[in-house]
Parts: sequence; C-alpha cells; structure tokens
Amino acid sequence: MGKIGSTKETLILEHFLPYRLSVVTNRISGALSRHYAARFGISIPEWRVIANLGRHPDLTANEVAERSAMDKVTVSRAVAALEEKGLLDRVRDAGDKRKSRLSLSAKGLQVYGEIAPLALGFERDLLTALTPDEVAQLNRIIDKLTKRMNEMPESS
Repeated sequence: MGKIGSTKETLILEHFLPYRLSVVTNRISGALSRHYAARFGISIPEWRVIANLGRHPDLTANEVAERSAMDKVTVSRAVAALEEKGLLDRVRDAGDKRKSRLSLSAKGLQVYGEIAPLALGFERDLLTALTPDEVAQLNRIIDKLTKRMNEMPESS
C-alpha cells in the first residue's frame, strides 16, 4: 500500500490552480445567488438556464448543458423547476419529436430583464478590485485557459 506523501511533489491545495479557481467561483456564485434566490426564488442552475435562454432562445436542454458546462441531470432539474414556476416554455421540436425547444415565458423574460442588470452590476462591483489593464489581462488568461482545456484530451 502506498504511503501518503511518498511522491517527490507535494500538492499544496491552497496553491493548486484548479482548487483556487473553484473556491473563488463558488464564493462569487454563492454571493450572487443570494441576491437572486431571495428576490426571485431561483437557484444557481436555474439562473444559468435563464441566462442562456435569455441570450439564446429555443435551445434544447442538451444545448443548455453544453453552453453552461452543467451536467444534463442538473439542467433537467432546473428546466423542470423553471417550467413549474412558469418561467420557461417547452415546445416539441418539429424535426425531432424526442427533443424539446426551450424558451423563456413572458414571466421568465421579465425575471431575466430584472436579474441581468443585477448580475452585471455585481460583476462591475467585483471588478473594481482590478485595474482596466488587469481586467483585460484576466480575460486573456481565461480565454487561454479555456482554449487549452478544449485542446486537452477528456481523460486528462
């Protein structure tokens, strides 16, 4: 049986980039979700579905999952909850009856119209910690890391 710490490299979790990114994104998402959960009664996955459909109406649940990097089960639950709340409409795809096209209902569009400015204001406030050059640099770094992740094999 291998001894813990028997490798030459030591993983210092608080310095490990994936961990640090996860912590900061979870804290940001949590802070933002407290605003819209209290006011609109929706969860983080529900907000992500709303945000995707607000920008790209008539997506399938699979397309929402791909765009949001959420798993299909999470998207399916969020879609069902939003439909139950009257925020989302589901229409069978004319070309493939197994698929449904999703769009925001009138009530969903109203919620999107109220939350989007709140989210953008939150982002602006958060980014005041950075200079404009640092914001541009952060965006370039995120783009580079995203590109690299897209190039890496799934098993990595």
